[in-house]
Amino acid sequence: MPELPEVETIKRGLVKFLVHKRIADVEILCDKSFQGPRELLLNQTITNIRRRGKALLIDLENGITLLIHLRMTGQLIYRNAGIEDGADLMEVAHSQKISDTNSFAGGHPTDSFFTALPNQQTRVIISLVDPTYREKSSINPDFHDKSQSNHDHLYFNDQRKFGFIKVIPTDEVNDDSFIKSLAPEPWDMSAADFYQRLQHHPGAPIKAVILDQKVIAGLGNIYADEALFMSKIHPEQLAGSLSQKEATLLLQSARTVMEHSIDSGGSTMATYVRADGTRGNYLELFAQVFRREGQPCPVCGTEIIKIRVAGRGTHICPTCQMLHKKAPHCHRTQHSPVLTRRQVLCKTALHPHRPHHSQPNPSGVSS
Repeated sequence: MPELPEVETIKRGLVKFLVHKRIADVEILCDKSFQGPRELLLNQTITNIRRRGKALLIDLENGITLLIHLRMTGQLIYRNAGIEDGADLMEVAHSQKISDTNSFAGGHPTDSFFTALPNQQTRVIISLVDPTYREKSSINPDFHDKSQSNHDHLYFNDQRKFGFIKVIPTDEVNDDSFIKSLAPEPWDMSAADFYQRLQHHPGAPIKAVILDQKVIAGLGNIYADEALFMSKIHPEQLAGSLSQKEATLLLQSARTVMEHSIDSGGSTMATYVRADGTRGNYLELFAQVFRREGQPCPVCGTEIIKIRVAGRGTHICPTCQMLHKKAPHCHRTQHSPVLTRRQVLCKTALHPHRPHHSQPNPSGVSS
């Protein structure tokens, strides 16, 4: 599944290809991949492309939005009219150009990036025309329909059919169940808010908590490892044991590693590529621990190791990220002190006839 920086990279690439284009047709090849009435898209101009968490939002002039989630194997492949064979994109990828004027590919990389489309993995085809065709079509409504060679195409491919395109009113996007479940992103969350969110999961490992999109949106496995390393926090540290200072540092680190990744085009090991077909280089340029097990820590020289936390492969420096056996922070009142067993026994010995508040007898039988 893409992480936030990969989706942001794809969004930025889509803008130059799609904004101001008009949707001439929508062909649905898999009902599971498309939710909503296609008629609401026809002859509508794309006005904006946004991102919320790992979802793309394409806004239309009539107040309709396409919510797109690529999930695990989704792809968005754009081809200008006349280059449907993908040869142009193959040249781009091989030359490692930073931009291209005819095509782009984003998502799970397969041969579909460089071969003729549609193919067996194509689920939805959106045909697009340049805004200059609006005047021509107003004179002759059948103009664009009879000139398919003049259409650009946006192909939504998805091998495993987990991704989707959903048609919803723009003013209802924030009420969509998927969007509504997302927490704020690192840039939109205060340190105090982040700390309070951690307190809702005091007994869970901090890595598991920050991977929860309902706690903080956008962090995935790569950037969780990098943020925890930058803030010198062990992934198994209990979320409730972190101090406010540690939580603030972790939030700042999450912002930093994700900003670096966006600037570099995202991670190369992940199955996501830049919008023009080239690969991101985040791991080569910025990653400090992820996928670097066996290599020396860039800070102290200790060998980086790989462990499992919350079922995920996790990379740490065992020296920089010490596991501190701290109990979760508890907020107890002065009226209900908790005594240790030794304190109870000592109190009983000093005052044998004074009742004390010990733990209840599970058996219910008095001694």
